Amino acid sequence: MEFAKLIEKRRSANNFIEGVAVTPQDLKLIFDDVKLAPSAFNLQHAEYIAVLDQELKEQLREAAYGQYKVHSAAGAIVVTADRYAYKQTARLNEGLKNLGVINDCQLTQLVEDNAAFYEERGEEFMKEDAIRNASLSAMLFILAAKNRGWDTCPMIGFDQQKVREILSIPSTHEIVMMITIGKEKEQSRNLRGYRKPVDEFVTFI
Repeated sequence: MEFAKLIEKRRSANNFIEGVAVTPQDLKLIFDDVKLAPSAFNLQHAEYIAVLDQELKEQLREAAYGQYKVHSAAGAIVVTADRYAYKQTARLNEGLKNLGVINDCQLTQLVEDNAAFYEERGEEFMKEDAIRNASLSAMLFILAAKNRGWDTCPMIGFDQQKVREILSIPSTHEIVMMITIGKEKEQSRNLRGYRKPVDEFVTFI
């Protein structure tokens, strides 16, 4: 889809057509696009849990205070973020070393630099940066899904602790948001809400 049309057509779907299935293969196509999202130091903080099992999705609906869109959606995507992604620096850059782009000394320096960058700034910064990077990834998921014909709705209205327990999400990972995905029931769509004109949210200096 042409990009301007894509961002115009993207809407947060509050109701989905029931009975529509999304498959792992459908989602893999989307995630193939998502893997190119920007991330600090290429640490790729975002990790996704794609919930397609209906029984498990109903448990997420309960954790989301009974919101119907979790029930009617084809799937629920839980976006998490690894606070300690910097500890994967060596693994993520091993390929560059094998290709001869960097040498052993450069890889060791990269590992040390990334560790120092995050550890010197502390746990709160690690949390904030994990959420920041996973949010960039989640936005690309939403756009990539729309480009492939799927509608989505990002959600923060849920009990995080319940979701953590249902999906056994480790304490090292932040729960950033849930994204419902399916085919929107367009006849129940409301008009798009007021959007500020550019001069209301941009300062040119």
